[in-house]
Amino acid sequence: MRRGELYSITVALLLGLAVAPSARAQVRIKDIVDVEGVRANQLFGLGLVVGLDGTGGQSDFTRQLAVEMLRRLNFVTDISAFDSKTVAAVMVTADLPPFATEGTRIDVTVSAIDDTKSLQGGILLLTPLRGADGEVYAVAQGPLSVGGFVISGQAATAQKNHPTVGRIPNGAIVERTVPASFVHRGFIRLLLRTPDPATAHAMARAINQKFPKTAVALDPATVQVTVPNDALDDPVGFLSAIGELRVNPDVPARVVINERTGTIVAGQNVAISAVAVAHANLAIVTSETPEVSQPAPFGQGDTVVVPRTQVDVTEEGGVLRALGPAVTVGDLARALNALGVTPRDIIAIFQALKEAGALHAELIIM
Repeated sequence: MRRGELYSITVALLLGLAVAPSARAQVRIKDIVDVEGVRANQLFGLGLVVGLDGTGGQSDFTRQLAVEMLRRLNFVTDISAFDSKTVAAVMVTADLPPFATEGTRIDVTVSAIDDTKSLQGGILLLTPLRGADGEVYAVAQGPLSVGGFVISGQAATAQKNHPTVGRIPNGAIVERTVPASFVHRGFIRLLLRTPDPATAHAMARAINQKFPKTAVALDPATVQVTVPNDALDDPVGFLSAIGELRVNPDVPARVVINERTGTIVAGQNVAISAVAVAHANLAIVTSETPEVSQPAPFGQGDTVVVPRTQVDVTEEGGVLRALGPAVTVGDLARALNALGVTPRDIIAIFQALKEAGALHAELIIM
């Protein structure tokens, strides 16, 4: 690797220092759990965008969809007679939030599914949005907001973001509600987004301190809470009170490395055994300086180009630094900074520590 390439890589290194459990940040229960029975439902529909400035689709599929739309309006035409670049066939998607009532407006995303170049300036025609059961739960219509553009000429094209995808804020009206309930047989089940037995136990303990003998951790991902008799008339208030309770979630010992961007994120519980780390860089620089060899005047020789290659190899001296047992990631970071290693080399060191068995954490490489 050339020296310029080695040091031109920009890398972010984020290392969490290990601290005492009592000093860990407390979070609200509502921020780390989902409530069983309270979830969104995905909707989708096939629609037509009109009003495009010559950037619409030209496929037979788009023309057939446009003709079918006209026939539903009692305007009979043949597909061969329809030729326009102002329409586009699109797929419309949306998330129906829980407890959404009839008349509620939701956002929709519109994506081209034909050879459309841009949806900028288009208007989505009335499109039914269906659920997984095939029933219509909302209808969408309105002007698109496209966060990109494409400009093309005879010899060049300029594009920003994805002009074939747009959004319509509040572009759909809910026509049918989805029944939702979070109290089942007198119980509320809290589902941890990151299952962990220690966190589930801490949640149950915090709830029981506020509402004695109501919570039990069924498994590392589920905490079941019994609704007290005096809260049966106000289950929403009871759920709100539980959500405001604070706990110390247990963070797994994990190091995540993104080699594409050079980012390292290490959790606070990562520990490293006694280990010695040595670091050295090898820089190889090659250069070509060909020389032209010409024959003497009135000579019989030919002019030739003689190659001249220069190779310089520089190996920096390595320093062996020993780290004590049970050091933290912060200790390792300070030691590596003292060695003067680059962030790209830190990634390689973490991988070597895992192979040596000195890194007591899960290593995830993205």
